Amino acid sequence: MDAHPDHRYIVALKQQDNNLIREVYERFSGIIKQLVMKNSGTEDDANDVMQESLLTINRQATQNNLVLTCPFGAYLYRVARGRWLNELKKKHRHSVTIDDVDGFSMEEADAIALAEQTQALESRENLFWEKFQQLGDRCRELLQLSWQGNPMEKVAQLMGVTYGYARKKKVECIARLIDLVQSSREFLALRNE
Repeated sequence: MDAHPDHRYIVALKQQDNNLIREVYERFSGIIKQLVMKNSGTEDDANDVMQESLLTINRQATQNNLVLTCPFGAYLYRVARGRWLNELKKKHRHSVTIDDVDGFSMEEADAIALAEQTQALESRENLFWEKFQQLGDRCRELLQLSWQGNPMEKVAQLMGVTYGYARKKKVECIARLIDLVQSSREFLALRNE
C-alpha cells in the first residue's frame, strides 16, 4: 500500500523537523485536548497525552519502519484515544467508555488498525521491560551484554565467568524472563486482545 501524503509527519518526527512538528501541534493538539477534557481530563492531561502519543508514534516509526497509509490526524487521534482510555482504566479500575469528539470519531479502518497495532506493540514492549527489571542484576547484565552483539566468549570474560557458565546462565535468564512475562495478568490481557 502506498504512503499517505501525511506520511511527511512521520518523517518529520523521525528527523526531528521542528517546523513540521510545530505544525503537528498547531493542527492536532486542539482535537486531542477536546478528547481528553471531554472525558474527565485536564489541560495538563491533554498535553501529556499529546506528547506521549507523538513519542509512541515516533518510536514505532523508528523501530518498525511505520508507513502511514491514512491521514495523520486520524492515526494520532486513535493513538491518543487509546492512551487516554488506558489511563482512565488505570485510574478508575473498571471498564470505561470514551465519548469521541463531535465529528471526529474516525471510523477510518486504516487509522484504527494502525493505532491498534501501535498500541499493542507498545504494550508488549512495556511489559517486556517491566519484567526484565524483575530479573536479578547478573541476569540483566548478561542479557544486555549479549543483546549488544557481544559474542558469548566476550560476555563470559566481561562477567568473569566461564564460557559454559555464561551460556547456561543466559538460557536460564531467558527462561525466567519468559516465565515472568507469560505468568503476568498483562500478558493474558494482551493475548486476549
